[in-house]
Amino acid sequence: MATATRERLAIHGGDPVRRRPWPTWPVWETDDAQAVADVISSGQWFSGSGAKNREFAEFYAGLHDARFAVPCCNGTQALELALRAAGVQAGDEVITSPYTFIATASAIVQVNAVPIFADVEPGSLNLDPVAAEAAITERTRAIVAVHVAGCPANLDAFTLLAERRGLVLIEDAAQAHAAQWNGRGVGAIGRAGTFSFQASKNLNAGEGGIVLTNDPETYERAWSLANCGRVRDGGWYEHRMLSGNYRLTEFQAALLLSQGKRLLEQTARRNDNALYLASQLAAVPGVRPQARDPRITRHAYHLFIFRYDSREFGGLTRDEFLNALRAEGVPCSPGYSPLYRSPAFKIDTGTHPFPAHVDYASLHLPEVEQACAEAVWLTQNTLLGYRRDMDEIVTAVRKIHSAMQQ
Repeated sequence: MATATRERLAIHGGDPVRRRPWPTWPVWETDDAQAVADVISSGQWFSGSGAKNREFAEFYAGLHDARFAVPCCNGTQALELALRAAGVQAGDEVITSPYTFIATASAIVQVNAVPIFADVEPGSLNLDPVAAEAAITERTRAIVAVHVAGCPANLDAFTLLAERRGLVLIEDAAQAHAAQWNGRGVGAIGRAGTFSFQASKNLNAGEGGIVLTNDPETYERAWSLANCGRVRDGGWYEHRMLSGNYRLTEFQAALLLSQGKRLLEQTARRNDNALYLASQLAAVPGVRPQARDPRITRHAYHLFIFRYDSREFGGLTRDEFLNALRAEGVPCSPGYSPLYRSPAFKIDTGTHPFPAHVDYASLHLPEVEQACAEAVWLTQNTLLGYRRDMDEIVTAVRKIHSAMQQ
């Protein structure tokens, strides 16, 4: 691949590296529309226990090597169902990553438990097992390990940690569709795992979610919680616990089944392109792609993340770099901020019912804060292009690097 020569950046009036559009998302075909139309014409629109829900649950459980699956209305609710089904109760502490979407932590709060944030690994950006163990107290009940960007967390370490300390391990796999750890689908390696089918996700129906587990008791509780507290062998008006209606619709299940036929081919393309892109970008000074553990046999690549070191780009700030890269025709974003810096986690420690030691305002986790200052995100649809598209990304980054050298 040719090295970019020094030339005027597009943001300064030069010609951009790329003018062509990127692959759009979602990808859909007439069979997707037909799948939804078939549900309409069947007259069987009931949510939760319909034929399409059952078929999708079986399909997705099989894809991720799980015994049981409970489809539900969205990924946030899937997390709440998994936490409640696994026995997390009011006042329990749940350790998780602050480098994630707010639903990871808000779901913990919604079940009246306490999110405890621990630092991330600088390479993978996933929750650090060592930091997680250091955060354990006598109140700790569970760990929620997030597979950020679709990159599986260190499930060997977290499984051993949970077993050794008597904790529940839940996988937040919202971004990890079809991902594998040591040849096994993520999502049911812990006590339970959850996925989102929101519009941006690699498998989506606009909204939707699912809980996976290999534990029969967790499955029965999750099923009941998603279905107004009913039990599978009970009567329609037999409610054995208080809960709401969190079912997935038949329309969504049908669309997910249709979309699912393309998931593995799309995932293979994302992996091929991402591995090539990472190898090329790693050669650019100041660019460090997200680390991929060799035990990851399939990455979902919901995002392609790399870290940006402004010192190697003549002091160009990360935000200035993002603007320059966009001007060259490469869509990109800075991604997350530390969750404990969110206004949603500003609490009055004097009156809050949680233990007084939970003071998010004073929390300082250096790895996650550095990652949030350096991360550059490319979305998964970018990786559905071709090798020449990846080359253009690299050319754009090299062009900016070259232009900033004195």
